[in-house]
Amino acid sequence: MRFGIMIVPEDRWQTARLKWRQAEQMGFDHAWTYDHLNWRAFRAKDWFTAVPTLTAAAVETERIGLGVLVASPNLRHPVSLAKDVTAIDDISGGRLILGLGSGAEGFDSTMTRRAPWSRRERTARFAEYVQLTDLLLRQPVTTFDGRYYVAHEVYSYPLCQQEPRVPFAIAASGARGMRLVAEYGSYWVTTGEPNRFASAPYEQALPVLRQQVEALEKACLEIGRDPATVARLLVTGPTVGGVLASPEAFFDAAGRFAEAGITDVVVQWPRPDEPFPGKVEVLEKVAEDLDRHRIT
Repeated sequence: MRFGIMIVPEDRWQTARLKWRQAEQMGFDHAWTYDHLNWRAFRAKDWFTAVPTLTAAAVETERIGLGVLVASPNLRHPVSLAKDVTAIDDISGGRLILGLGSGAEGFDSTMTRRAPWSRRERTARFAEYVQLTDLLLRQPVTTFDGRYYVAHEVYSYPLCQQEPRVPFAIAASGARGMRLVAEYGSYWVTTGEPNRFASAPYEQALPVLRQQVEALEKACLEIGRDPATVARLLVTGPTVGGVLASPEAFFDAAGRFAEAGITDVVVQWPRPDEPFPGKVEVLEKVAEDLDRHRIT
């Protein structure tokens, strides 16, 4: 098992930098932040965007993997996303992981457009989004004429430090999304039960996780990919709860997740109130014993 931490981008940098530095010192394998303009209960509160946050985190840290969960078509064209990605990958020395998702309805999807996308359009748009982002990060010059996105002789210099590009961590639950993971993903990302917006005890998530892992493996086999080459990353907190109730709960949950086929578990940095309330002291206790439960 590998372990990650999600840091809500709510703090001024003089406070936030200590969390990113501490995440590395604790021994987590990767650290993540959200990519929104506004998000749920934080709409009228302090909220900082992902690109400058990850850039600063890249300078503040040396070893830990850095990622966004998830960049989506809601905010950026693939061309501008790819340019940001190559810059952060360079600054971090090749430690960036690019989380990608179709995005959801809400503030991000309505602040800059007159009408929200239908679910069908969002799904189709995301497939094209992943395809074009992959091309932009792999090849020096890209021309693309799609239904939703175009790119005319886009020069991608420099390319990523990582080859052939930064790894993609693709959030998916349906068949079409799983196919995208099989084709493009180094990681598959899940938060548990789709379209659930309340936290439940982690034991309740296990049947859904097993079904999702089976669907991922089926999608891989259908295109001739070894399912073992795709890491399976579970983001706990939004729907899968109780993982940081205690160190004992954390490692019990991690063991159950591993049995269900999960390879990477991400927990939320504990906050004093909702969402993700908890105690940093529990996180520190968990960190003391990470190495004994880690796989490489």
